[in-house]
Amino acid sequence: MLPVATILLLAACASSPRPREATYKSSHSSLADLPARAPSATSAGTANDVLFRAMALVGTPYKWGGNTPESGFDCSGLVDYIYRHAADILLPHSSREMATMSGRKVSRMTELASGDLVFFGNRGGIDHVGVYVGKGRFVHAPNSGGTVRLDDIDGPYWGDHFAYGKRLLD
Repeated sequence: MLPVATILLLAACASSPRPREATYKSSHSSLADLPARAPSATSAGTANDVLFRAMALVGTPYKWGGNTPESGFDCSGLVDYIYRHAADILLPHSSREMATMSGRKVSRMTELASGDLVFFGNRGGIDHVGVYVGKGRFVHAPNSGGTVRLDDIDGPYWGDHFAYGKRLLD
């Protein structure tokens, strides 16, 4: 019995790995040449902590309802985790609820600052949230079967569905 178990274990280890989804792509954002902007001089350190935490989570698996690196993340779980650990700010676990929080609303992509929450939706309202990192890019947990990734905020899909940003770090 032991030789059979050993053979099965070795066969499982020898199987080819699943192809991974690309978590980083070259930027094609028209905002890439804008200067990086912090929310304010007093919150620049916290904004940096938010950015480093967000970037460190790129590649973490998506999981609906997930809110830790171990379990995986959905979009709002990711944003809550980042802000809770980097800025000591607790956020609701819903992109719609996050969108109604107090904070400075940023209507134009060109006025976003690193660390701003970015909201996306359609006529039905807000249905997605991420963290703006600057240079036209944001970190988010986009879909089932995917991973946390970095995307252009003004890309083909996201640019059409951008609603607004929200500045919590002022």
